[in-house]
Amino acid sequence: MTNILIVDDQDDMRAGIRSMLLLDPTFVVVGDLSDGLQVPAFLRDNAVDLVLMDIRMPGIDGVEATRWIRKEHPASRLRVIVLTTFDQDEIVLAALRAGANGFLSKTVSLAELVAGIAEVVAGGGALSAAATAALIGHMTDSPPAVIDKGLLERFFALTPRERDVIVLVASGLDNHEIAAQMSVSPFTVKTHAVRAMTKVGARDRAQLVTFTFRAGLHP
Repeated sequence: MTNILIVDDQDDMRAGIRSMLLLDPTFVVVGDLSDGLQVPAFLRDNAVDLVLMDIRMPGIDGVEATRWIRKEHPASRLRVIVLTTFDQDEIVLAALRAGANGFLSKTVSLAELVAGIAEVVAGGGALSAAATAALIGHMTDSPPAVIDKGLLERFFALTPRERDVIVLVASGLDNHEIAAQMSVSPFTVKTHAVRAMTKVGARDRAQLVTFTFRAGLHP
């Protein structure tokens, strides 16, 4: 079972997300909050595995609330997915730098939401197509001035197949698209990506993309 906290200032949005999550018996909604300022006290008193966090809220926004969570709760114990209608690159980057493990649009289907939660809870990362495009767009428009040689050395541990996968990940393709291009199964692609994340020390897929660009290995 996955204990989930919903944080969003819109009553109808919280109710809608809760209704969607109740359709999956593996999820337990342990609470829903309308303000990021309420998060610290709730997490002190309740067992939570995953926070679904809105970006635009009164008090403190989702980025700041996520930053506070990371000061008190490591990603290995508490995962955070940002849910928003915004996909601008600066918002995506701010959320990821604050410690978010995923970034999904509020318009995702139930299947996409469930898949994203499962991916993040399992230790991976979930990015909507628009968020991925925003992240890659920012990295392409503002590439690092100098290659991070320390990061590049970590990539030396990858197999040729793993390197092929992460380059395609950094180009914005999803697992199914990569699988079709490499003539392998999506499960094989996911396995290569997870192993690559472990070897280079990336906490999730989004950070893997960032590391790939910083190491000068982007397409």
